Amino acid sequence: MKTVAKDYSIILVTGTNGKTTTTSMIYNMIKDNKKKVITNNTGANLFPGIVTCFVENYKFKNTAEDKYAVIEVDEANLKFITQLVSPKIITVTNLFRDQLDRYGEVYTTLKKILEGIQKVPEAALVLNGDESLLGDLGLKNKTYYYGFTCSLEQSKTVDINADAKFCKKCKAPYKYNYLTYSHLGDYYCDNCGYKRPDLDYIVNEIKQVTSDGSLISIDGNEYYVSQPGTYNIYNALCAYSVGKTLGIDNSIIFNSLKSQKSSFGRQEILNIENKEVKIILVKNPAGYDEAINSVKLDNRKVDICFILNDNYADGRDVSWIWDVKFEQLANLNINKVNVAGIRLYDMAVRLKVAGLSEDKFTFSNTYDELLQQIKTSDEQMIYVLATYTAMIDFRKFLQSKGYIKKFW
Repeated sequence: MKTVAKDYSIILVTGTNGKTTTTSMIYNMIKDNKKKVITNNTGANLFPGIVTCFVENYKFKNTAEDKYAVIEVDEANLKFITQLVSPKIITVTNLFRDQLDRYGEVYTTLKKILEGIQKVPEAALVLNGDESLLGDLGLKNKTYYYGFTCSLEQSKTVDINADAKFCKKCKAPYKYNYLTYSHLGDYYCDNCGYKRPDLDYIVNEIKQVTSDGSLISIDGNEYYVSQPGTYNIYNALCAYSVGKTLGIDNSIIFNSLKSQKSSFGRQEILNIENKEVKIILVKNPAGYDEAINSVKLDNRKVDICFILNDNYADGRDVSWIWDVKFEQLANLNINKVNVAGIRLYDMAVRLKVAGLSEDKFTFSNTYDELLQQIKTSDEQMIYVLATYTAMIDFRKFLQSKGYIKKFW
């Protein structure tokens, strides 16, 4: 690792949600800036996958040109990478409950990330300022914060199922000037005075949101984010902040965000028998709620497929689906609800309790059955919400049928 990575300026991207999309955004900005850059675009974010990325791009002949590596890193693997290389920038997107049987609660995840950062005090940090767990970390690193000074949310009261509701200093409940989603927002503690840090990079206006993307203002300049939802605005803001830290011009960032393509199950759009099929990866309550919010932006009559697995990479415990706000779907214009995956009946029970009519339910025990439901659908728009291994396996199946040309 020390040998194959030594000539690169390395940007590490970690956090719970948004790593793959944010990594892709940063990679494209650097590429559009005419710099040589590599990335682990397959989402292979554990230590072996990261080493493989550098080995695949290794050249025995050194060149004088600047070289960058934008690397997605699993939260628990960050310390193994920073033990061997010194990154230029480390960025952290957010911290949510995810894979409880592997990570535990969010405070455990934060501890794992900090173990990695503490090994490289010379690395610059680009952190989500709206994430209360990332404020006042007491690190030696030069730190930049990004966040929102506006919100689409009307509520100032954090949801009962949110992950970080209590002050990390004194344990009193946080208060908010506004929430963006889940526990993210302009937080403060009126007991001890802990509050959101001053922001260096700011989304100061959300001008328009649609099912295709968002028109926003960052630091007073207008940008179009080509993926929908508040969480993708955060991804874009994080990538923008890294880009500005690297000195990339606004015009390059603008064009890069506008032309960013979705891929590999992250709002990926496929054509199946002239049906528009959008695959959305969902893996924890906060991310699932945001996926549902993006579906709610679509005013058309749609079909929705839910695929729930409980393999190791998904987390064996699927009780987290009871913290997802599926009730928001009950009033949407949904024609058919298809349920699939290893834990399809757990998902069906949750959806029924949420108020979705069981008369609309169909069950697919195989991907062949699910594909047939999609092909024979009466609707032109079909959303597929799938957990990690379900997304991987379904895409492999679709590639075998010719609907996806390039798996990775």
